[in-house]
Amino acid sequence: MSREAILHRVRTALGRSVGQPPAPAPEAYLRAPDIDREHRIASFRRSLELLAGNTFRASSPREAGEYIRNLIAGRRAVASNSPYLIECGISQMDGVISGITDREELREACASAEVGVTSADYALADTGTLVMLSSAAEARMISLLPPVHAAVVPVDRLLTGLDELFLIAPDPARLSSSMVLITGPSRTADIEQILVRGVHGPGEIHVVIVAPKPET
Repeated sequence: MSREAILHRVRTALGRSVGQPPAPAPEAYLRAPDIDREHRIASFRRSLELLAGNTFRASSPREAGEYIRNLIAGRRAVASNSPYLIECGISQMDGVISGITDREELREACASAEVGVTSADYALADTGTLVMLSSAAEARMISLLPPVHAAVVPVDRLLTGLDELFLIAPDPARLSSSMVLITGPSRTADIEQILVRGVHGPGEIHVVIVAPKPET
């Protein structure tokens, strides 16, 4: 059967004619549930830890910085140009390479680093996912090349899930050339269904949520 005959049968089944423009797509139904901060934090931590990720709740940017300092102790680290990492004191730490703007220099630094430290544009509570919009402040390779990825995220960037993300950023292509969703350590399975971590990305991930403890 020829290609035109196949297409004719498809058009006939759909009740359409040649050259007829498609009907407009229906509007997306997006709903952001009303979930309080403490439940968002608990959901994010539970979801990520189920995937062998590590989480820590810091009560201040300073405490977040101390966690990262202990994590990278004795290891080579590269940090993104995120202003929030500067606020946490991470970019200025001994042994941390930061402030790189040249792409080739950054590639070399990431290839030799043991830990990549970033912030994140958003985090999704229901799946334990980091949302990374590629930019001069958050280069993609820092979260992808080093074997350990650590992200420090203020609690006001913690969303309920994808619906809330697309309500806030309905057209990510206008914001960045790339939006990467990172859910736990890199996992790869072959045809024999053998799961291996760290083949196509970091095999270890740490996420620090910076949120003051609730008053009692």
